[in-house]
Amino acid sequence: MPALIDLRKRIKSVRNTQKITQAMKTVSTAKFQKAQRRVLESRPLWHGQPGFLREMALWAPAALHPLLDKRAEKRVFCLVITSDKGLAGAFNANLLDTADEFLQEKSRKSDVGLGLIGKKAVLHFRRTGFPVVYSLAGETSKLTSQDLNEVSRLVTEHFVLQKTDAVYVIYNEFKSILAPRVTVVKLLPLDFSEKSPGTAKSADEETPVKLEPDWNPGIQSMLDDFLPRYVAQQVEHFFCESSAAEHAARMMAMDNATKNAEDLIGDLTLVLNKARQASITKELLEIMSAVEALAKK
Repeated sequence: MPALIDLRKRIKSVRNTQKITQAMKTVSTAKFQKAQRRVLESRPLWHGQPGFLREMALWAPAALHPLLDKRAEKRVFCLVITSDKGLAGAFNANLLDTADEFLQEKSRKSDVGLGLIGKKAVLHFRRTGFPVVYSLAGETSKLTSQDLNEVSRLVTEHFVLQKTDAVYVIYNEFKSILAPRVTVVKLLPLDFSEKSPGTAKSADEETPVKLEPDWNPGIQSMLDDFLPRYVAQQVEHFFCESSAAEHAARMMAMDNATKNAEDLIGDLTLVLNKARQASITKELLEIMSAVEALAKK
């Protein structure tokens, strides 16, 4: 009998856990749909803007703006974006493993500083020897565009003031519901090194000839306005991609947990039924034995 009581308690406990995972899946689904819609609607801007800035930057000398200044990477700043909460499968673990490998490689030749967004990143890198220049943990899901602009301003100031020679960002890019893609991207200096579509060839030679545009307003004022804004939009881009990937990962993890709980309840119910059947059979045998003993007297 105690075994039956323990089984019933365990089934009840698993069923309560299943209700929690089902509720968390529902919440994550709603958040994911909102984050996915934001990402899909903003990707045309995020992915199309570099082409416009590429044309502008290729015409302008790199010396016109400090964000285009390429230097030897003696000091590197790395911005790592994770979530505050767990229960999202390997969402944070895979990213932090990639970050550790990347930082170990960079630390061999450069001094590394960290900017951390998300409680998981803060807790993880607290145990490492890398200096943390900036950290933001707790309620990161409520960060606004203004908050992210402050992050981009900090990153830009570090680069412009030559406190760092390169800025990298490590984040989870939302590719599909099944699995995000851990991405390492170089944010600064801005590199628009592809060939400009405004380059043409003269009739008698193979050397490309630059067709100088007529800027209005001047190229300097355009760079001063567009390049910092581009950096801010890219930081927001990385954070939104990470947020959508996080909610998708948590939604799938809670769905799997709910299904596993259902399977476990089925297995425990089967064991309970077998134990009850064995107990009933034992009691019947005892009754029959008692009846036979009384009949012989």
